[in-house]
Amino acid sequence: MSLTPQELDYLQKKIGREPNSVELQIVAAEWSEHCSYKSSKKHLKILPREGKRVISGPGYDSGVLDVGDGYVVTVHIESHNHPSAVEPYGGAATGVGGVIRDILSAGTRPIAILDGLRFGNIEKDTHARWLFKNAVRGIADYGNCLGIPTVGGEIEFDKCFTNYALVDVASVGFGKKERLVQNRADPDDWIVLLGGSTGRDGIGGSQFASDKLESENRSAVQIPDPFIEKLVIEAILEARNQQCIKAMKDLGGGGLSCAISETADALSVGIDLDVSLIHKREQNMSPTELMVSESQERMLVITSSEKLQTLKDICEKLHVPYSIVGQVTNNSMMQIKSQKEIVANLPSNVVANAPLLDRTSSKPKYLENISTIKKPKVPNLSHILLTMLSNPNIASKLWVYTQYDHEVGIRTVIKPGQDASVLRLDNGKFLSVKIDGNSKHCYINPRQGVIGCFDEACRNVICTGATPIGMVDHLQFGNPEDPEIFWTFKESVEGITEYAKYFDIPCVGGKVSLYNETNDGPIKPTPLIGVLGLIEGKPLIPMKAKRNDLIVLVGVTKDELGGSEYYEYVHEITGGRCPTVDMKSSKTIQRTVLEIIHRNLTKAVHDCSKGGLGVSLSELCITNEIGCLVSLDKVPSEKLREDEVLFSESHSRFLLIVDPSKIKNVKSLLEQNKVQHEIIGKFSGKAISFKNKSKMVASVRIDKAQEKWLNSLGLLVSHG
Repeated sequence: MSLTPQELDYLQKKIGREPNSVELQIVAAEWSEHCSYKSSKKHLKILPREGKRVISGPGYDSGVLDVGDGYVVTVHIESHNHPSAVEPYGGAATGVGGVIRDILSAGTRPIAILDGLRFGNIEKDTHARWLFKNAVRGIADYGNCLGIPTVGGEIEFDKCFTNYALVDVASVGFGKKERLVQNRADPDDWIVLLGGSTGRDGIGGSQFASDKLESENRSAVQIPDPFIEKLVIEAILEARNQQCIKAMKDLGGGGLSCAISETADALSVGIDLDVSLIHKREQNMSPTELMVSESQERMLVITSSEKLQTLKDICEKLHVPYSIVGQVTNNSMMQIKSQKEIVANLPSNVVANAPLLDRTSSKPKYLENISTIKKPKVPNLSHILLTMLSNPNIASKLWVYTQYDHEVGIRTVIKPGQDASVLRLDNGKFLSVKIDGNSKHCYINPRQGVIGCFDEACRNVICTGATPIGMVDHLQFGNPEDPEIFWTFKESVEGITEYAKYFDIPCVGGKVSLYNETNDGPIKPTPLIGVLGLIEGKPLIPMKAKRNDLIVLVGVTKDELGGSEYYEYVHEITGGRCPTVDMKSSKTIQRTVLEIIHRNLTKAVHDCSKGGLGVSLSELCITNEIGCLVSLDKVPSEKLREDEVLFSESHSRFLLIVDPSKIKNVKSLLEQNKVQHEIIGKFSGKAISFKNKSKMVASVRIDKAQEKWLNSLGLLVSHG
């Protein structure tokens, strides 16, 4: 039981008596950090939630955006960090299942999954390799069984995640606006629990996820069953079509306790529930176990008396188990019975609204000295370029995404491995999706770090020709009771807010995950940003570069190597100047690059980010199977050393592949908009070569670069 003495006192005053043991466990589940957001809710209110396309935003199971012609897309992001650190296969798989049901809750069909994964140093840590392999397998198996494509994601390895895992899963849905679930209820409507049977798995899961991970509590990890989830999806969508659903909620964290209290509170109704009527997987389950179990693949549906039989018929036809467990009342109480005995009777608004906390915050002491570092000596840059390409944070994630069926559903137009993935919509438009994070940048400068993640996600969807229309965030930090950790959380929220307002990109959903730490200490601040972009015309599907095609670098390279892969991976340096975003300049650059794409003036656009110019250009050469000769002295930059020009991770930069016949028009547009740019080289030959004036700085054969970049991650995992 995880209520503090102050919370217990608050509860007693609110209900005017001492709660019984069942009531205590119901409230403890809902008031856990994982479910109540008691530390973060006050600060999240500053995020911009409204926009011309926003139908519903944060506070619902999924955000809903209008994409025109009577259609909507839905999006949500969730994490299963603690469970995945204990049992990575089941933890990651149930994370996928939960976020898909969030999409389903709006009445839309899930059409895509994206994942963000973080583990310890897989080059040195066999346990991190085991966690990584099994989490990927869990996501792959669950998504593939459902027939929902996993179209993208991102992965980061860092020793701060030792003995831990961050497993974030985002899902996107699509449907007709007129078929959205309206979420309303009237007295005497029926409460139906459908889907998987309720067992003892996942009991106390929300409390388990609201504290430091100290023990392997496997009973708190839910058991996945994608086959029943597939049936639940089809049953819900048919019930939606038959207008059987007045309101609906996924049973996630806190199980029935949270689903009942939050539904009743949101709809301003009461609910009478009899737990003895629930279809169960195990015998002799107590009322408390039934209320807080987090068994998966379950949905709570409110239907009218007129439609109850139709809903039952649909469930029986599709072999989906169900129980009619209660009714809506006209008071505001959640009354829980076991057979005829009342075991809990609480005001739903009290249960659903934990007392919010005013956490103290203070700037971390480690930031006082982290900005000044002794610059390393310039090494052999040809050797370093190969080393960077085999870095697990940079190497191709082919080993991961080839395990995912990313083409099922025939919507995937641009597949994983590109800057962003693109999905075909039924109204002739296209949706571009990407998630990005960078704990190394966020550790050095939490505000600018998260702004950079946001900027990178926007740049990635812009590379496909999409205009950003909405975002979701996932904010992952250590113990919020530590003022220094809470300061980094607040800085991140303020950074996201600043960028979202300036670029007019509304936040339509998100998740906060705190207490991400083990006995080794807290994780680095790890906010993730997911951006959705809409393409009204055709997406930019990259065309192969040919000999003498020109390489145009847009944007300025600065002395910003703090948190870079070059400093951290090659030199083991933590510190320096973190990349910052000049929002005015970035906005102009993004708008201009989009115009170049829409005018069909470029063969391909690639974001310049992790690993800097050296890595981004190498990726273009490897994927196009052609070499290049680039002049570092032509790169728009501050006065920098050669290694800094190659590996700085400054933001707001794009690489364009331009046919020589179109370069005049490209330069004209960039000059009109006063965007700094330069033709830095051309494609030719069989080597990736960088020179500084007449001096050759680095040169690597394409086949060697390809071998390092494509195979390093797979070889590392297969040998583990």
